[in-house]
Amino acid sequence: MTDERGRRGMAVVPWDSAALYLILASSLMGVMGVSLISPILPELRTALEISDSQVGLVITVYTLPGVFLTPFIGLLADRIGRRRVIIPLLMIFGIGGAGIAFTESFAQVLALRFLQGVGASALVTLAVTLIGDFYDGTQQNAVMGLNSSTIGTGAAMYPLIGGALAGIRWNVPFLFYGTGILVGLVAVAFLPEPDGREASDVRTYLAGLRDVAVDPKALAVFSAIFVVFFVFYGAVQTALPLLLNDEFALSPAEIGLLLAMVSIASAAISSQYGRISEWRSAPELIALGFVAYGCSLLGVWIAPSPIAVGGSLLAFGVGFGLVMPSIDTAIITAVSGRLRAGMMGVRTSVLRLGQTLGPVSFTYLAEAGFATPTRGYRLLLVACGVVIFLVGASAYPLLRSGS
Repeated sequence: MTDERGRRGMAVVPWDSAALYLILASSLMGVMGVSLISPILPELRTALEISDSQVGLVITVYTLPGVFLTPFIGLLADRIGRRRVIIPLLMIFGIGGAGIAFTESFAQVLALRFLQGVGASALVTLAVTLIGDFYDGTQQNAVMGLNSSTIGTGAAMYPLIGGALAGIRWNVPFLFYGTGILVGLVAVAFLPEPDGREASDVRTYLAGLRDVAVDPKALAVFSAIFVVFFVFYGAVQTALPLLLNDEFALSPAEIGLLLAMVSIASAAISSQYGRISEWRSAPELIALGFVAYGCSLLGVWIAPSPIAVGGSLLAFGVGFGLVMPSIDTAIITAVSGRLRAGMMGVRTSVLRLGQTLGPVSFTYLAEAGFATPTRGYRLLLVACGVVIFLVGASAYPLLRSGS
């Protein structure tokens, strides 16, 4: 029976649709910005002669534009069309990212990372919005799971690619961001504009978003998004590469291999989301994902070797594979089509806030509050692991009894 459901899920995926591949490609661009260069963060300390706190800024200035721009980009996409928004964003992402390879100072790196962040700010948001526009019902769940699985697969490959390219020179991985330009050019030719959108006036639009955003269930989902990305970008994407380099003297390629464990597990779990969603509700899966996050961080804390760290990161990927499709499905089914991009914009704004505050918070606290950054990173990992585990473990039985 399980195999039959799996075949049905794959059968409803529109493999002959050019829009599907451009949606997947846009999502891949959206998650490339940090995972590609996480393994080379220790190298940046040496190449640019900067501190751990300054390394955190390389992530923060990239994610910062999304905090403020994404809701407005969502509004714009609802008003003037998805194509007219997503194509320029792809171009800006590719140009800003690839340009970093030719910089000569840390200030130039930060300026171009900010520009790249403008382009990346709503790529995943608009990709998920397009899924809601083009597909519904069983097909929508299947494509949502495929999109999450593709994101996980790409995020697993990017650390490996970034680590390998850094073996040539520290700035070579940034050239890879130029693929965003190629995706944008293909979208010009093959991405259709969804039918059936009815744009309301701006005041009605904002009032509708406000009503949904203040709903207690929506607030709970947004809080979960913030916590997940604050910890993921602060602990896993920023602090952990620095810790692995300082404690185990790992190379960028070796760090990239370990970080890929998160995305490998995430891709495997999210690819089965259509089946998993029949077993538990979205809120229950989010709670279970938090339990997995907590177990992972505690495992990293006690891990005696890089291999053990990689094994612990697999649990974090399991959590991601459960949480993110559940969050996206809950949001896109909560609003009408005319509000969908705007609501996803609010979701991504909260996500970007977590991404922005996480790296600078972890690196600053580790440097300023502890005898050594390495000791600080370890204690911050265990503290986050305990809190997140307790939140997930306490929430799950409540959600289970209420379903």
